[in-house]
Amino acid sequence: MKKILLMIIVLSPLVAFSQDREDQVNTKGQAHFKVFWNYHYDYTKDVDQVSAFELTRVYLGYKYTFNDKISAKITYDIGKNDAGSKHTAFIKIAQLDYKINPSIKISMGLLGGKQYNDQEKHWGYRYIYKTLQDENKFGPSADLGINAELEISKVLMANLFIVNGEGYKNLQDDNGNQRFGMSLIYNPSKLITTKLYYDTHASENSKSLNNIAFFAGYKADSWKIGAEYNKMENGTSYKTAIDDHNLEGISVYGSYIFNDKIEIFARFDEISSNTLNGQNSSWNYEKDGILILFGAQYIAAKGVKFSINSRNFNYINDDIEDSSFIYFNAEFKL
Repeated sequence: MKKILLMIIVLSPLVAFSQDREDQVNTKGQAHFKVFWNYHYDYTKDVDQVSAFELTRVYLGYKYTFNDKISAKITYDIGKNDAGSKHTAFIKIAQLDYKINPSIKISMGLLGGKQYNDQEKHWGYRYIYKTLQDENKFGPSADLGINAELEISKVLMANLFIVNGEGYKNLQDDNGNQRFGMSLIYNPSKLITTKLYYDTHASENSKSLNNIAFFAGYKADSWKIGAEYNKMENGTSYKTAIDDHNLEGISVYGSYIFNDKIEIFARFDEISSNTLNGQNSSWNYEKDGILILFGAQYIAAKGVKFSINSRNFNYINDDIEDSSFIYFNAEFKL
């Protein structure tokens, strides 16, 4: 099955290129940037660093349209990284898109991930906090590989992809095992989005690392709500496969829009892990728990957002002090 999927994805653009004449249109390009900045105060008991200003992310990029079927984009991600300075630059996106016809688009290169992109869009406050899957390393936000986007009908879309599986900051592993996956997005109306996601990544020394996720969201004129369930099997993160180590997470979030400037939001996350044979507590006992986040956002101008919000994480381990923060976040982008 994996070999057939690989052949379909790889051969589709080659066949189309050989049969299709390039349409001449006006080419155009556009530079873009995005910045995440915050000031936060930590009122957790006995904490060492009480407050700090942070520049957590800077994205710099350029998009270019060659014709009405072929386009490309490149994005640099400048942010925190354990392997370097506090502001290390990585290429996050280096992607070529080829729209074979109105129903099929092939993307290749360093691609934006399909695992939680729809959830992130519906959540809508990435500059404040990552999605549950992103925060807990269920999968990378970008990876090297190829993706086929298929519009099956007006209400159903699918993605089939093959990627390295290590993310955009890491090289392909020595064994050369790729991650295979798919997503199905069903939109029965303009107000409702549902998604089913699955991927699998073979490992030489353990069982395959698998991800499965369900998402449903509803968006009206003045409010929206979303809920998701996520499970990672045989891994402590998407980069580390370990037999029988499972991680589960649920996330529920919503917002209310007062006008074109002001809105409020809230979110509830729960992350949990299984207990291994012979153990008294779950393998992720030091990090399992519940996140409660709520706040308000002010849109000062197109591309400029501010937020004040509170976030609290309650650990299931009573020996760890629950963390409590107040954040002032800003996003400005072009």
